[in-house]
Amino acid sequence: MSAQLPSGGIEVLPGDLDALESRWADCWKPGDVARRLAGTSVPWYVAAGWALDLFRGEQTRAHHDIEIGVPAGRFPEIRDRFPEFAFDAIGTGRIWQSPTAQVLDATWQTWLREPSTGRYLLDVFRERHDGEVWICRRDETIRLPYGEIIRHTGDQIPYLSPELVLLFKAKHVRPKDQDDFDGVFPLLTRPQRERLFALLTQVHPGHAWLAAW
Repeated sequence: MSAQLPSGGIEVLPGDLDALESRWADCWKPGDVARRLAGTSVPWYVAAGWALDLFRGEQTRAHHDIEIGVPAGRFPEIRDRFPEFAFDAIGTGRIWQSPTAQVLDATWQTWLREPSTGRYLLDVFRERHDGEVWICRRDETIRLPYGEIIRHTGDQIPYLSPELVLLFKAKHVRPKDQDDFDGVFPLLTRPQRERLFALLTQVHPGHAWLAAW
């Protein structure tokens, strides 16, 4: 994705946030997404807070939305799985409905919208990649094969490995992020803790979470 955002789009103003959040009230859950993407050859995974709950084996808190990650170059294959829906591109406080290729190239976040109601049901991250190798958007020197970063629940719902989810959450550390860290860190295996320590040291040197080791 390029750094230069194109013009246009709908600006999201502070007064719009409550209405926008209400449009996510009926968003899907991981099982809904997995059923719709069953059989695809595209490597994909549930991301963010839902991924940590899938790792823990239970829903531990409310989730405002649901995010999945897919390779950017294979997004058209994912989009084709939802012909009855529209996808809006999101970037820097703006929403582009029915985005052009230029807009998609300049953004990485895409919201699936139900045209008849305007409800948002799924947030798709179009991630950088090099073929079958995932590239971290926080630091492009972090590159890992999809086979190493995707885990599965007992009923085969794919989710991002928890140490990578926590790496993304480390940037802002909102209250829910701290709660997620406190609940998940004790459950990590030793290799997962070692990887998280190395990644935090690289991406966020001096981060408060490093004191947990």
